[in-house]
Amino acid sequence: MKYTEEHEWLLEEGDLIVVGITEHAAEQLGDVVFVELPEAGGEITKDDEVVVIESVKAASDILAPLDGEIVEVNTALADNPGLVNEDAQGGAWFFKIKPSDLSPMDEYMDEAAYKDFIA
Repeated sequence: MKYTEEHEWLLEEGDLIVVGITEHAAEQLGDVVFVELPEAGGEITKDDEVVVIESVKAASDILAPLDGEIVEVNTALADNPGLVNEDAQGGAWFFKIKPSDLSPMDEYMDEAAYKDFIA
């Protein structure tokens, strides 16, 4: 698993990258009440705003960590946005990307570096 400075986690799953937010980010947001997901099949560019999360404290955008195509979104979050608080680094993933280039993954933090980053 890799981590971004924007508190996203990235998990390689075959030729796809699964994207979600970290437990740390979910705790900072507070109770999540709404998640707006992108459409599957859309092309995205690194740093595009692709997900909007609203919590009782704030609204936040999730940025695309890589260029590629969104091949799947987690529709369970539309019905149960609180899943982000319950299982941020598991069942509450946001979308899966088929990246056009995997090399940017090398720039992201591993778990030890991310723990130092949030300390």
